[in-house]
Amino acid sequence: MDYTRKLASFCSKISFDALPAEVTHKAKLCVLDYIANIYGSLELDAVQNLIKYIKSLGKTGKATALGCGFKTDVHNAAFINGTTAEAIEAQDGVRFGGNHPGTAVIPAVLAVGEDLNLDGKKIIEAIIAGYEAANRPAAAMHPHHTLSGFLPTGTCGTFGAAAATARLRGADENSMLSALGNAGYLTPLSMAEELMGGYTVKIVQGGQAASAGIMAAGLAASGITGVPYVFEGSQLGGGFTQITVAKTGGTPQLEKLIEGLGDHYSIMDVYFKPYTACRHTHGAAQAVLTLTEEKSINTDQIDRITVFTYGIATIAVGKGISQNDTFVSAQFSIPYVVAVCLLDGELGPKQLTEKRMADPKVIDLAQKVTVEMDEKLNSVYPEKTSSRVEIAMKNGELLTKQIDIPQGDPRDPLDKDELATKVKRFAGDRDQKKVEKVIELILNLEEVKKIGTITQLI
Repeated sequence: MDYTRKLASFCSKISFDALPAEVTHKAKLCVLDYIANIYGSLELDAVQNLIKYIKSLGKTGKATALGCGFKTDVHNAAFINGTTAEAIEAQDGVRFGGNHPGTAVIPAVLAVGEDLNLDGKKIIEAIIAGYEAANRPAAAMHPHHTLSGFLPTGTCGTFGAAAATARLRGADENSMLSALGNAGYLTPLSMAEELMGGYTVKIVQGGQAASAGIMAAGLAASGITGVPYVFEGSQLGGGFTQITVAKTGGTPQLEKLIEGLGDHYSIMDVYFKPYTACRHTHGAAQAVLTLTEEKSINTDQIDRITVFTYGIATIAVGKGISQNDTFVSAQFSIPYVVAVCLLDGELGPKQLTEKRMADPKVIDLAQKVTVEMDEKLNSVYPEKTSSRVEIAMKNGELLTKQIDIPQGDPRDPLDKDELATKVKRFAGDRDQKKVEKVIELILNLEEVKKIGTITQLI
């Protein structure tokens, strides 16, 4: 079956006027959440250093490096804006694929959309097309793609950015097909080793995917062809879904590439994060924060903390943290997340700064946390991403709380007002009038005549 062609054909024909209202609304919420992450990530020293480097390259163009005060070419703008969407680790995501589509798709759309002076309806169409092309291959390979050593935000995100950019350029089915084929050739490896080791290059995965996707679509528009069966492959066994699950011996579920196509839009499966850490930590974070709301907890009187969770969470975020580790390590550490939630009563941009991580009290408390797989909780993953926190006090008291569906999931969603609050909170001391205007324009995106009206305010 021509899985890739069917997906390409669908993405090439997405039209604002034919989209369900709830789908276009969700796309606007994705943009709103994206902007919150831009603001939050600019608090990190590593992000500022990356921006300085990209700016030093001296590229000129019409695309805004969001929140940075300068314009550059579409590739560098997408690279910066994808990195800032990713770095604070509060980006949107899809549990069925373990990916974060917004960090690759939206920066590509905004950079090219601004360069081409496109309106809000075109932006919405492109975002929805991009999420389809990013989320569906990720779902077809989950979790074997990640377990084989890849981060799907970077790999699958490139397909999303390519489809979105091709949609902006008015690609027909064949051109869209080549954009996806080209993306398969240009997509970065996005090695999971970088994340698991806590190396800060991990933060560029969205930006690299966005830039590579723009290139893939641009080449397709220039007549450069890519393999039309990039996902399923041929008898040679070289399809994208074949070669990137080989380590685990997993079999890609290719039907997920087209399952419910047109009836169900994958953007509706997207969750939003209330916290600045890997989604696998959110059950534990929410459990701890709920306990602190219910009862004042003297952290000096804690004997030990045990977090029970599902298997992939123990692998991805079960490790501890030391004073010399990076903020990436902190974002992917349940012990750190639990400790800082207990001490600060929140988990936002300031909890991920180098200054906060240097506090010995946080590290000492994190060392009291152990993470264990619970067979019952593991058996219901990914339908539920459950975590149970047990805090044993020195006086013998045991505090316990289990979260089965962390806040932000489509089943317990963050609404537009909550996301607007997230934008304002992450914006810090920026001009709140400008921030309010950005929120207003995004929530009425279909009425915006030129996307640059929004980007110039950020």
